[in-house]
Amino acid sequence: MNEVLQVMMRRRSIRKYTDQPIREESLRQILQAGLVSESAHNRKAYELLVVRDREMLRKMAGCRVGSAKHLEQADAAIVVLGKTEADTWIEDSVIVLANMHLMASALGVGSCIIQGRMRYAADGSSTEAYLRNLLGYPETMPLQGLLALGMPGEERPAYRAEELHWEKVHRERY
Repeated sequence: MNEVLQVMMRRRSIRKYTDQPIREESLRQILQAGLVSESAHNRKAYELLVVRDREMLRKMAGCRVGSAKHLEQADAAIVVLGKTEADTWIEDSVIVLANMHLMASALGVGSCIIQGRMRYAADGSSTEAYLRNLLGYPETMPLQGLLALGMPGEERPAYRAEELHWEKVHRERY
């Protein structure tokens, strides 16, 4: 099996982390994977905000009802913001999240994407407003999502080829 496909098959969302810190070189490679992502017309219609402060990560855990508690244990989070002057900011930033998620897996770092756009915080505010209040990013930059990162505190089995949903594939016509 191709080595890229092997990484994809092993990639799982990890929501439990140890106290072991992520090596700075690993974090840099994860960010590099985001920065080399495909981008429509090479506009790079995103900005990345890295958070490693433990107290801030604990506060950020309230950004989604029931879906971000694992930020309390995370060693880092990468917040992906859009630059709306490009009409492809959503696509560009989703590709960035996916590439960083795959690279984290390849490096043995646990990660989980947390959708931010069109979601709500525990206090009733939008996830975007909640995080903007904490992190101070500009009103002109909408939130796409976050990537929670930490050294894995759980193991999840790799996907198996026989479990793939081939019924989702249609050829020539639906």
